Amino acid sequence: MTTKVIADDVEALTVARALADEFRATASERDAERRLPHEEVDRLSASGLLAVTVPAEHGGADVRQETLAEIFRLLASADASLAQIPQSHFVYVNVIRRQGTPRQQEFFHSEVLAGRRFGNAQSEAGTRHVQDIRTRLTPRPDGSHTLTGVKHYATGALFADWIPVLARAEDDTLHVAYVPRDAPGLTVIDDWDGMGQRTTASGTVRLDGVHVPADRVLPHHLTFRGPQLHGAIAQLLHAAIDTGIAGGALAEAAEFVRTRSRPWFESGAETAAEDPLLIQRFGELALQVRASEALLREAARRVDAARADLTEESAAEASIAVAAAKAHAARTAVEVAGALFEVSGTRSALNSLNLHRHWRDARTHTLHDPAHWKIQHIGRYVLNSTKPPRHGLL
Repeated sequence: MTTKVIADDVEALTVARALADEFRATASERDAERRLPHEEVDRLSASGLLAVTVPAEHGGADVRQETLAEIFRLLASADASLAQIPQSHFVYVNVIRRQGTPRQQEFFHSEVLAGRRFGNAQSEAGTRHVQDIRTRLTPRPDGSHTLTGVKHYATGALFADWIPVLARAEDDTLHVAYVPRDAPGLTVIDDWDGMGQRTTASGTVRLDGVHVPADRVLPHHLTFRGPQLHGAIAQLLHAAIDTGIAGGALAEAAEFVRTRSRPWFESGAETAAEDPLLIQRFGELALQVRASEALLREAARRVDAARADLTEESAAEASIAVAAAKAHAARTAVEVAGALFEVSGTRSALNSLNLHRHWRDARTHTLHDPAHWKIQHIGRYVLNSTKPPRHGLL
C-alpha cells in the first residue's frame, strides 16, 4: 500500500472532506449488512490522514487539535462507525509522543507514516469499574515481558497492525504494550453485536502469554503525574464524533423532508418543506447542532493553547472545555437523531431506509462514558475552582 504524507492542516481537511463524501455514499449499506469497512480503512491509511499528528521532526504534519477534531466530525457525519475506528489510533500515537523514548518515537512514528494502524485493547468486562485493569505485564529474566488478559470493546483491533494493550506491571502501575496484530498468543475475536456503530468490530482481544520486548512497553502511569492532555484529546475526538452524528442526521432529515415527505393537510403548505411547524423545528435542531460545533471548536482551541503552554491551569481549562463540548454533543446527537423521525413522518420509520442508524449510532456512542460526570466536574470548577481529576476519560 502506497501511503501519502500530508503536508499541513489545509491539506488534511481537504482530504478528510473528500473521503467523507466518498464514505457517505455507502455508509447505510455497510451498516445494514454489517459489512466491515476493510477497504475504507485502507483508504484512510493510504490517504495519510492517520499520520497527521506525527511531529514535524519525524516527518509529520503535526496538525492542530482543531484540525483533528474537524477531521473526525467530517468522517462521523458520513459514517459514525468508520470515524470511531481510528479514535484509539490517535490516542495511542499521543501516548508515544508523551511517554516514548526517542528511539521508540522514531520507530513508531515511522510506522504510522508508512500507513500502519494502531487498534486498542484497554477496556475489560466484569471488573469493578472501567479503571479496574487486571491484564498483567509480567517481567522475564531477559528484560522482556509476558502479557496475559482479556479485553473487550477493542475498537480498531481487527483492522490494526499494532494493538496497544493497557496492562498493569508487578507494582500495579499502568503501562501500554504495543503488540503486533499477528503476535503468537494474541487473538482478536469479531464478536461485537451492538445495535449501533455496527461496523466498528469492537470485539474481544485475548492475550495468552504474549511475549513483549522491553522496547515495546511505555510507562503510561507517568502521563498522569503532572499536567496532561491525554484525556482531553481522547474525549475531544469522542465529542467530534457525536457532533458529526448530529450534523449528519440533520442533513439527512432535511434532504428527506425536501424530497420525500408530504405536508400535513392542516398546514396549508404545498410541500413539507414549507410547513411552518417543520421549519420551526428544523431551526431549533440547527441551533443545537451549531452550538455543539461551536463548543467543539472552542474546546479544540483550548487544547491547542494548552499544548503550546502546558500548566495545571491550561490543562484544567482544556479539560473543562472538552467536557462541555462532549456533554452538549452527546445530548444533541441523541435528540437530533431521534427528531429525524419526528420531522420526516411515518415513512422514515421503514427499516429498508435505515434512517435509524443515526439514532442507533448516537445512542451507542454516547454510552462510552457518562456525560453527567462531566457536568459535575464543570460545576465544581465553576463554583469552587476545583480542577478536574487527571485520568483518560476527562
